[in-house]
Amino acid sequence: MSDTGELVRYWRGRRGMSQARLAELAGTGQAAISRIESGRDQPTLALLERIASALGCRLTLGFSSKAEQSSSSS
Repeated sequence: MSDTGELVRYWRGRRGMSQARLAELAGTGQAAISRIESGRDQPTLALLERIASALGCRLTLGFSSKAEQSSSSS
């Protein structure tokens, strides 16, 4: 699972939290959480940090080389 929206939905579900509650804790609107979870919007890094904090998760970012990307997509 690597899609941002899927991860937000997964961890929100694990925490038994509604979109409205997550939005409240993260300082955004429920519609924003819905758009992120459905893949219609990509949150800013600042919002991702607030969402992760609200979910009690650690936010990690990563990079991979182009060679790794092309070999994994073959």
